[in-house]
Amino acid sequence: MSMIQYLWLIPTLPLLAAALTAIAKQPQRRFAATLAIASMSLALVLSCIALTVALQHWGHGEPEHQVYNFRWFQFGDNHWLELGWVLDPLTAVMLVMVSFVGLLIFIYSTGYMAQDENFTRFFCFLSLFAAAMLGVVIANNLLLLFICWELVGLTSYLLIGFWYHKPAAAAAAKKAFITTRIGDLALLLGMVWLYSQSGTLLFYNGGKGCLEQTALLKLVTQTTSIGVAVSTGIALLIFCGAIGKSGQVPLHVWLPDAMEGPTPVSALIHAATMVAAGVFLVARVYPLMGAPATLVADHAEVVSTALRAVTWVGAITALFAATIAVAQSDIKRILAYSTVSQLGFMMIGLGVGGVAVGMFHLITHAFFKALLFMGAGSVIHGCHEEQDIRCMGGLRKFMPITFATYAIGMLALSGFPLLFSGFWSKDEILHHAHTWSVSHWPFYMGVVGALLTAFYMTRQVFYVFFGNCRLTLGKTTTSEQRTVAHGGATAKEHPHVELSSEPHESPLVMTAPLMVLAFFSVTLGFIGTPAWPWFQAFLEGKQLVSAPGKLMEGGILSVMGLSTIVVFAGIGLGYWLYGRKPVPASQQPDPIERLWPDVFYLLKRKYFVDEIYDWAVVGLNRRWAQACDWLDRWVWNGAVQIISYLTVVLSWANRVFDEKVVNLGFDEGCEGVSLGARLMSKLQNGRIQNYLRTIGLALAILVLILIWGCHAQ
Repeated sequence: MSMIQYLWLIPTLPLLAAALTAIAKQPQRRFAATLAIASMSLALVLSCIALTVALQHWGHGEPEHQVYNFRWFQFGDNHWLELGWVLDPLTAVMLVMVSFVGLLIFIYSTGYMAQDENFTRFFCFLSLFAAAMLGVVIANNLLLLFICWELVGLTSYLLIGFWYHKPAAAAAAKKAFITTRIGDLALLLGMVWLYSQSGTLLFYNGGKGCLEQTALLKLVTQTTSIGVAVSTGIALLIFCGAIGKSGQVPLHVWLPDAMEGPTPVSALIHAATMVAAGVFLVARVYPLMGAPATLVADHAEVVSTALRAVTWVGAITALFAATIAVAQSDIKRILAYSTVSQLGFMMIGLGVGGVAVGMFHLITHAFFKALLFMGAGSVIHGCHEEQDIRCMGGLRKFMPITFATYAIGMLALSGFPLLFSGFWSKDEILHHAHTWSVSHWPFYMGVVGALLTAFYMTRQVFYVFFGNCRLTLGKTTTSEQRTVAHGGATAKEHPHVELSSEPHESPLVMTAPLMVLAFFSVTLGFIGTPAWPWFQAFLEGKQLVSAPGKLMEGGILSVMGLSTIVVFAGIGLGYWLYGRKPVPASQQPDPIERLWPDVFYLLKRKYFVDEIYDWAVVGLNRRWAQACDWLDRWVWNGAVQIISYLTVVLSWANRVFDEKVVNLGFDEGCEGVSLGARLMSKLQNGRIQNYLRTIGLALAILVLILIWGCHAQ
């Protein structure tokens, strides 16, 4: 049998681990961790085998989609709902990335969560999340993808709110769940619409799938009542689901708050996998997104409405989130807004350059952003749970491994030229944005976003690792009840956790994954350079052509030069403001705050988007609920009360009429009938004498009447 028939084992292994861990007892910590890590290791092995199989089918001019479909259940007379999974270059690279990064985060979590009393439950949730995400990747059916998509949302809710006793964590979990459901509702509508028009939700099915030419031609030729092609309407609805899951404007507000979860959750869900699911969804349904351009032989100048929307939303998000990250002080929140910005870059790549461009940045970003989040967790761990960068400083001498790996991640994210993966993947996006036929504004916005990325990451590194240590030592955190990452418990519950010691390096179980991720953050970019575009050729199914001279074509070298200038400008500006004169004390105002206090305050408050949503959306919903409550209490309940009182009055009147009129009249009638019957019974008593008396009396009366009549004449 071919590998495609066994592809279901990849998500099933962590799913089985989650099921077994769910029934394990709380003290069985080693069992839970071993089972989770072993399942991810086997999933990684199978993913590598799947990649090998995909490589064997590479080079036929277009990506080959190996599918395995089966009937799930029947409805109607002869209609079957089919599910299935697909193996193609897109699936293969995502499987390896998710399983490999997930495995490293699982290993890292054994050290980070070592003191957590709910250690077993944490690994149960991690395994369930990994299973759901791998299910999203292999699905050849939009319904199966949607099922796994919702499981990803569920496990995200569980992991963000893992320390549920923290009000902020519980609120963040609800915010993430509700916000992403808004996009998921649109995705569900798009899925139903797609099925009603194409008759199938299978992506590929021997020419009969919804992403294949026959279905696409039908969707393109049909229009809605407002003149938009059906394919465009469905694509935009599906893209709304991606907006919610990948934290794009305006549904980005949940992702920064999701940092309330444990740091491994931030690394796994909100850096490498879950938030990338929206980008992956757009890449998976790209033939639908690009219709009608994908049906045209030479569609270089044809840009679909859906891809225009993807590009503009990505460009706005990339710049918007980058400006906010400049003024944040929480080490994880800076990385969170950076993630939102980089997801915007991926959307730009998909919109202007296609699947390979957007996915290349997704893959490289997964490694260096997971590195940065895990490095931030190492910093928090070494600083006794401090997360405010203003209270850190000088950590490079206390945490040399964390500093070295974090610096690599920072340079990769900033796009430091030539040596780091982020440079090649980001430049690929900027180059295609520069040549986009619709507008140059996404390119300009991307350049400014790249400048800000280099700046705010330099700012963060100088705050955290340079200057003097600004941590407050020699006190226990009983007054503030600081929540510690080791179990989310408070210092009062763990009095041995105190700020009486200097920062320290994290254990090897935490730093080893950092070193592995740092290695790939440097080397991974070389698989997609313009001179050797292996990654792009593999995803597009084309023959690999090594052409160093291509660097001189199409303005590639000029874009690389501009990108280099931008990166050095951002790093130089960061050094000028934060490196020359390190911040001496945590209470010292930020240099930008001293220069532009109003601008800094606006950025620090995130353009008041949360407040606007709270007033316009949450507040409107609250006011509408209050209005409904008033209507319910005083209008509808009043109407019900009036009707009930009228019913009581009518019932009372009916009772009076029944008792005093109907019943009384009936009783009197019955009494009269009884009296008449008694009188008549006396006439029929069987005594001859009475009968004769009656006859005699009657005759006497008759005689009198006759005499009276004769006399009257």
